[in-house]
Amino acid sequence: MIDEYLWGDVDRISPEAPVQIVSVESEEYTLGGSGNVVNNLVALGARVSAVGVIGTGSNGKLLRGKLEQLGVDTQAIIEEPNRLTTKKTRILAAHQQVLRIDRETKREISEQTFEAVLRSAQKIIPDVDVVLIADYGKGLVTKTLISKLTETARNHGKLTIADPVGLDFSKYSGINVITPNKKEASLAAGIEIVDDATLIEAGQRLLDTTGIDQLIITCGKDGMVYFEPNAQPQKISTKARQVYDVSGAGDTVLALLGLAIASGYSFNEAAAVANIAAGIVVGKVGTATVSIKELVAALQPIPDEIASKHISLKELSALTRELRKKGKRIVLTNGCFDLLHVGHVKLLSASKQLGDILIVAIDDDDSVKRLKGPGRPVIGVDERVRIISALNSVDYVLIFSSGQLDQIIETVRPHVLTKGSDYESEQVYGRKIVERHGGRVEIISITEKVSSTQIINNIKNK
Repeated sequence: MIDEYLWGDVDRISPEAPVQIVSVESEEYTLGGSGNVVNNLVALGARVSAVGVIGTGSNGKLLRGKLEQLGVDTQAIIEEPNRLTTKKTRILAAHQQVLRIDRETKREISEQTFEAVLRSAQKIIPDVDVVLIADYGKGLVTKTLISKLTETARNHGKLTIADPVGLDFSKYSGINVITPNKKEASLAAGIEIVDDATLIEAGQRLLDTTGIDQLIITCGKDGMVYFEPNAQPQKISTKARQVYDVSGAGDTVLALLGLAIASGYSFNEAAAVANIAAGIVVGKVGTATVSIKELVAALQPIPDEIASKHISLKELSALTRELRKKGKRIVLTNGCFDLLHVGHVKLLSASKQLGDILIVAIDDDDSVKRLKGPGRPVIGVDERVRIISALNSVDYVLIFSSGQLDQIIETVRPHVLTKGSDYESEQVYGRKIVERHGGRVEIISITEKVSSTQIINNIKNK
């Protein structure tokens, strides 16, 4: 599927009907459905072969192109004439979803397409570690297809995991693991899940009646419950996080569960990793992936909040795009910060008060030497990053080299760029870029006459 996001503002009601007029400012196309599973896998370094069906139109070409950009093997993506490529358009204004428009068909694929899909899958399965089946009820994943796929997988000793849909889970007989959410499990088991007891009852019924080996029921903010034959269900708790968007959380669970098992984790460990990853993506807007850095940080017994503030230039674009989706006001400042002093602390504290998120760009060691002369910096860039990150006013820190500041400002497009009062507004580097994107430069008044150079000279002289 293709997920289309149209971002805009609403400032009036239509004269034609009592509806809002959304003035579109930007649009974004991402991989949805099983494409989001693929995206999560690739983001964590997996090699992926995708099997599926698209139409022959522009949306199908767009989808295939996005998969190929990720380095995915798309030989088993079959084009079916006269079929729509599923496209879901979400219109968002003031960071809230106003409307969703679905263009899709749910009719079963043709016999010719079925044979092409099956042949392609059977050719791929012997060479993979795990087979993941993301079912969205769009006419591709039929009972017959599942039966053929599981038979092939068993013959080659491959594990199968499915994210199910619908009321009849017997369709997934032969699958090793399925991962329904609580609502799906409730409907398929015919048991209203209202507490832990009914959840366990529903899980046991599904395990007993569907012909699957193992079951994981995802429970949103309450984590997961893992069921296996002849054993007590195991609850896997999750960390409390702010939830922005639950769409795609099931895709992340499927991807991470499969990848962790393929990497040699036990089922319990794999489920715990998948649970943590799902907790990360629901804190993002729209279909999203989890990065290795985010996952490693979340898996630490004692989170290193200081280290997690350090971002690379490569990560900056995705970070600022996510912040803007959430409606965050971004403030950017930059400097050497070689020997932190009270003026720096006041600059950063005042900068943070001008927005929601403060990003600090720090000159690398070579850049400081060019700016400040021999003997500088006195504190290496890695230490300077740790020191700045320890301040509560700072949300993110990145290192840049000479000549990269323009790129940073263009990427961030800050609402506010700040500098200390030893600068005039017209002198601030990057002012024109900021103002071109609708932002402004703010000069922070620093009354203390203090500088790192002055402190260093005092130490030397005395």
